[in-house]
Amino acid sequence: MAALTAADRGREVRHRLLRAGAELIAERGWSAVSTRALAERAEVGPGLVHYHFASLKALLAEAALGAVKGLVDELTGLLETAPTVQEALDGALGALDAYTGRDTTSLLFTETYLAASRDEALRRDLEVVLARIRDSVAGRLRRDGVVADPEETAAVLLAALDGLMLHRPVHPGLTSAGTAPVLRRLLSRTDSTGDAEGGS
Repeated sequence: MAALTAADRGREVRHRLLRAGAELIAERGWSAVSTRALAERAEVGPGLVHYHFASLKALLAEAALGAVKGLVDELTGLLETAPTVQEALDGALGALDAYTGRDTTSLLFTETYLAASRDEALRRDLEVVLARIRDSVAGRLRRDGVVADPEETAAVLLAALDGLMLHRPVHPGLTSAGTAPVLRRLLSRTDSTGDAEGGS
């Protein structure tokens, strides 16, 4: 096996630091992560944190946004491949059932949203990531002609999915089986006036 190049080693260190950052945000909260704790978790010298990243804050933002992008990409893939919008919703809810609200990903999301409420740069970056899936959902709703207001419906639907992850630690019953029928009502076919099709 060929020896690792300096570039390979650098990428490996960055990966370890980002993974450690994501874990520590979930475990301790954004503001409680220190350079020393991060370096210890990644098993590297503290100086490498600032060698590979402009600041600790920049490292944590990249780690958190990377996790958000991963889940967004997963849900976007379900949206693009599902035969119908209803099946896309069922698939997304089923995927979210894997998150208990106390797992690393759920806690990382919660901490990232909280940090974004206090950090304008992080808020802007998070909005860019979330806009991708919101636009994808709205586009799918528009193509399928499911609702008269696809942009607004997409925003509310995604806020509801976020809320499920936020509430699940205190309300474990918020699973796909219980929530799917409620959320499907958002996707009831409507006419141009916004009244449910078949309604009076």
